[in-house]
Amino acid sequence: MKDHAQRDSTAVLFTDAYRTHAASVLAYLRSQGVDDPEAVTQDVFLALYPRLDALSGGRDGLRALLFTIAHARVVDHHRRRSRVPAPIAYDPLTDTRSTPSAEDHVVHGDTGVAELLSRLTPEYRDVIALRILAELTIDEVAGIMGRSSGAIKQLQRRALIALRREVADGETVPVDGVPVGAVPAFAHGREEAR
Repeated sequence: MKDHAQRDSTAVLFTDAYRTHAASVLAYLRSQGVDDPEAVTQDVFLALYPRLDALSGGRDGLRALLFTIAHARVVDHHRRRSRVPAPIAYDPLTDTRSTPSAEDHVVHGDTGVAELLSRLTPEYRDVIALRILAELTIDEVAGIMGRSSGAIKQLQRRALIALRREVADGETVPVDGVPVGAVPAFAHGREEAR
């Protein structure tokens, strides 16, 4: 009877985790250039399920574990991609199966974010994606990337400076009423470490 109750609580936790974090995981994977981000998102959650019984740290621990798995899948993807010929590109404009999410709009829309991120080094792209898109804390990002919190703060600062330079070099054409060249408040160092 106790085993049945534990399975039920694990299933509820898994469902809650998927509903809460699937869009963020998908946006993170897309921002990292994963070829089939929907499939990798499913793979991330399949890898999460057996680990739920031993989970500690509550919701923050769950989110950190989830993005640790996602980051590992990104690393695996890029290693695998470096060894095989380039696949045919997926064209989301011809895929009518879904409606773009808010994350899709930011990463792939008319905002220019995808272009700006593509100009950054892989480390800068990782830290920006994990801190801004995935909304992880500095400590969570440090755990995922295998670095100290201080190194992540420094890496984020350098990434934001590089991003600011990229924005300054581009045009300031309004998109959805906001100039593309406008530098967000977090890029000025006003964001508190979470």
